[in-house]
Amino acid sequence: MPDDQPPAARISDFLFAHAETQPDAIAVVLDERRWTYAALAAAVDALATAMIAAGVARGDRVATLQTPHPDFLVALLATASIGGIWVGLNPRYQFAELRHVLEDAAPKLLLARSEVAGRRYERELVELRAAVPSIAQCIIFDGDPPVPGAVTMTDFLRGGTAVTSARLQAARAEVGGRMPCLIVYTSGSTGQPKGAVLHHAGINQFCVAQNRLWPLDPHRVVSYFPINHIGGVVDTVLPCIAAGGTIVFMEQFDPAGCLALMEREAVTLWISVPGVFRMQLDLPGFADIDLSAVQLIVWEGAEMPADLIAALLRICPRLATNYGMTETTSAITVVEPTDDIALLSGSVGHAFPCVEIRLTDAEGVAVADGIEGEVQARSALNLLGYWQRPEATAACFTPDGFFRTGDLAVRRPDGSYRLVGRLKEMYKSGGYNVYPREVETVLERHPAVALAAVVARPDPVWQEIGVAYVQSSDEVDAQALAAHCREHLANYKIPKIFVIERDLPTLPIGKIDKQELARRARLLAT
Repeated sequence: MPDDQPPAARISDFLFAHAETQPDAIAVVLDERRWTYAALAAAVDALATAMIAAGVARGDRVATLQTPHPDFLVALLATASIGGIWVGLNPRYQFAELRHVLEDAAPKLLLARSEVAGRRYERELVELRAAVPSIAQCIIFDGDPPVPGAVTMTDFLRGGTAVTSARLQAARAEVGGRMPCLIVYTSGSTGQPKGAVLHHAGINQFCVAQNRLWPLDPHRVVSYFPINHIGGVVDTVLPCIAAGGTIVFMEQFDPAGCLALMEREAVTLWISVPGVFRMQLDLPGFADIDLSAVQLIVWEGAEMPADLIAALLRICPRLATNYGMTETTSAITVVEPTDDIALLSGSVGHAFPCVEIRLTDAEGVAVADGIEGEVQARSALNLLGYWQRPEATAACFTPDGFFRTGDLAVRRPDGSYRLVGRLKEMYKSGGYNVYPREVETVLERHPAVALAAVVARPDPVWQEIGVAYVQSSDEVDAQALAAHCREHLANYKIPKIFVIERDLPTLPIGKIDKQELARRARLLAT
């Protein structure tokens, strides 16, 4: 990352700075279409003025239903640049999920696709607008089927032509710093999703720090993550814009298609999640893909098995990972580029710059190195709070300002951290605490196991028992897996049931869907 990083009060400022210094550089790519920094900045200005004309003021929310597409980025930056708070909606959401987020965020505008991958949204959009009275206008992106009562993006943009440049700049002059700019709804694994409110200063600081830790020249990345997820918006897209790089959007993820896109566009940053890396490396034609442009490989969201790390090192000698959450603007720990398999497989690295970490026991007392404790993080990057939920906000912070992650870790002698589980995933079997991640790590050391996920189910004898779901394409049986576990784990930690599958269910971001596995576990015959 260059030391002359342009100053940024707002998350949109990086774009405008690069539009001045490298107007003809390619900012975003979609299929055969390319947008320069100058063109992207002009699109952001046009939408921002239209929003002002429509009455969007500082603090108003703007929701966007869109795929990983340049239009999503324009909507985000236009909204944030004038003080609005942007909310991303995943096209995979079902009606009830869309309604929950919209009712909670109460946006003034809804920018939407009316058709994605064969799914038509016309009826849902009409019903959503009727159910959420805060929505003053629904705007349909150009090229999609019309929706009754909605306007096209072209018509909406015409309204902004009466807004002067001076008025636009005056609106932006009042925006920045720790003002909110983004609400990201958490997964809701323990209830209805909550909106984590992030701010300009935190996101900008994260982008600059991540780019300095993970330098690339040039910065070119494929983004297929959904727009409602921190991994897509904050980890992948905005750091690339901050670096003046090129984002190659992929609306519908396809393992082979993504690799072909990386080859064609000479992508330098290969960022994904472990399950997707495994899927791509196992493709029959993988060896024929030219990935020589890749300068750095990064995974997020889960630990990477050592055998997979070794395979990736044969492609690129610079690997990295991090650990963070939506609520911490993705920043808690980080591993800088390395080829150290032990570090990469056994830890999530050291504290991210400006982040203070402590591990505590159930009473909130700090634990010694090597002892499990809850990860608590304090930094200027943490969320402002949960949208409209003061009690939840108060509960997630300690009195001295540390965010309670709910993750369990140990601090290693070298100062790095190793995650061992989730407080809420922990279960009791025969009176003993069992942390699924510890068991999963052992299972994934077995040569026939690609991925493992352990969930609990009620049991009349043991209170709860572990059910291990194992992804494997090789010949392996439950007895062999149990024997492998006995070599490394206390007896009470060994799952009572092993289910071997070709593929495990995943969430849109590629993580294993443990809620679905827990549902399946409850239905298994005893």
